[in-house]
Amino acid sequence: MWLTSMADLLKGADVVAALGDKMSKDIEELKGKGITPTLAILRVGERPDDISYEKGAMKRCESVGVVVKSVVLPADVTQGVLIDHVRALNDDGSVHGVLIFRPLPKHLDEDAVCATLKPEKDIDGITEGSLAGVFTGNGKGFAPCTAQACMEILDYYNIDCKGKRAVVVGRSLVVGRPAAIMLMGKNATVTICHTRTVDMPSVTRNAEILIVAAGQMEGLTKDYFSPGQIVIDVGINWNDEKGKLCGDVKFDDAEPIVAAITPVPGGVGTVTTSVLVSHVVEAAKKS
Repeated sequence: MWLTSMADLLKGADVVAALGDKMSKDIEELKGKGITPTLAILRVGERPDDISYEKGAMKRCESVGVVVKSVVLPADVTQGVLIDHVRALNDDGSVHGVLIFRPLPKHLDEDAVCATLKPEKDIDGITEGSLAGVFTGNGKGFAPCTAQACMEILDYYNIDCKGKRAVVVGRSLVVGRPAAIMLMGKNATVTICHTRTVDMPSVTRNAEILIVAAGQMEGLTKDYFSPGQIVIDVGINWNDEKGKLCGDVKFDDAEPIVAAITPVPGGVGTVTTSVLVSHVVEAAKKS
């Protein structure tokens, strides 16, 4: 699909549909070999945002034929019991991917829990093994789902990154740094901006492709943009004043200036869940 006009919306729904078509074919082939792709969701406590994401993931899995097993532990679970559950999922041959909701309650050692999970079952890119796979390009483990969702959007809309100036705002291990590495894998020339960047607008204006994972609601205003840019807004924030979700980009400022932009909601977040499910299918194929 080619971009045809200024301020095109890079909608996630179209990307999701394309991913769904590919997954359906892969799942059909796997089931023909007696393999049913299966996701285990490990949740500690009853955080509303975790439960909401879990429902979305389960719905997406069911729509393409991926089985979901839920493991729900009390918020006061001990470190030992949680680790035992992770090890049991590692050893369960019927489970191809494991999603562990984070952040964990403060009394738990999150790093130790993540380190226990086998990289080949880490479909959300939280282990050091998965991140090493992203950074070395060795194909082991899986990229963090949100960072890969950005790449899936660029791929679907035929946005060629080769030789382009790309800027990533944010340096987290969840989005910023892996997204930057994946852009380099597409032969873009990449700059990472962060809270200590001097005169950030002058850097972002120079980008041809701009991925924003700043973690600040509508933090990027009109001074950050220039004509012709492709903008991927990763942010999902609730705006009490407007009573709606909004991104890290002030959409009304950017949209009249740039060539194309992802909406919030309906952009990156929509694709992220599908990427998660596609990782389960891929893990099943590798198994």
